Amino acid sequence: MRIVIKIGTSTLTYETGRINIRRVEQLCKIFSDLKNAGHEIILVSSGAIAMGVGKLNMSEKPEEIIDKQAAAATGQCELMYIYDQEFSKFNHNIAQLLITYADIENEKYHNNFRNTLTRLLEYGVIPIINENDTISTEEFSIGDNDTLGAIVSVSVGADMLILLSDIDGLYDSDPRKHPDARLIHEVREITPEIEEMAEGKGTALGTGGMETKITAAKTVTSKGIDMIILNSNKPESLYDVVEGKNAGTRFFGKGR
Repeated sequence: MRIVIKIGTSTLTYETGRINIRRVEQLCKIFSDLKNAGHEIILVSSGAIAMGVGKLNMSEKPEEIIDKQAAAATGQCELMYIYDQEFSKFNHNIAQLLITYADIENEKYHNNFRNTLTRLLEYGVIPIINENDTISTEEFSIGDNDTLGAIVSVSVGADMLILLSDIDGLYDSDPRKHPDARLIHEVREITPEIEEMAEGKGTALGTGGMETKITAAKTVTSKGIDMIILNSNKPESLYDVVEGKNAGTRFFGKGR
C-alpha cells in the first residue's frame, strides 16, 4: 500500500518544544518495518516551529510571523537531522520536500511536486514533507498539516492517510471535557452530526485540531482514500491499521 502518515507536533515534541526522543525512535522503527514489508511510506511532518522554539529558548510559540519563520528555519534543520539519524539505523534514505500554497495552486508546480515525489518512491526513498513556513504567511498558506496530508494523499493516489495525534480518535464529545465520551471506530459518511463532534483547536505548539481532521477526511474520502486518526502514544497500532483491524477512528473512502 501507499501510505501517507501525518505526524503532529504533539507527537514529536514535549510541551517545551524539545524532541520526544523515545517516541520518535519508536515511530521510525515501525515506519521502517512497514516499509520493509513492502509498503510505500510518505511522511507529512509537523514540528519545525516547535523545535525552533526549543532551540532558540523561546518561552512559548511566537505570535509574530517573522519569529515563527525564524523558529521554523532553525527547527527544520534539527527535525530532518533527527529523522536522518533514525532511519539510517534501518538502512532507509529520506528526502525533504518543503512546499507552499503556490506549489499546490499552480498546476505546473503541482505536477513537478507530484513527479518528484513519485520518483523518490521509485528509488525507495521515504519522502518527508512539510509546509515551507520560512516563506509562507498566514494570509497565503496551507495552514495545517492535516490539510497538507490530505493534499499529498490525493496528489499521489495514496491508499490510506493516517493522522497521528495525541488523541485516540473521534469521540462523540470532547473527552478532555466529558469523561463519558465515546470513541467512534468507523465513519462511513461524514454527516453534519459528525462535523459537530469536532471541538477545539490543538496543543499550544501545534496548529491543528479535530476540525481540521474532519476537513481532511472529507477531502480524501471523496477520492476513495481511507483516513485513520490514531493515537501516537500507541505506535504499535499502526500494524493494526495496515492489517485492517480496529484502531482509532477510520473514515472509509467512497466506494470502499
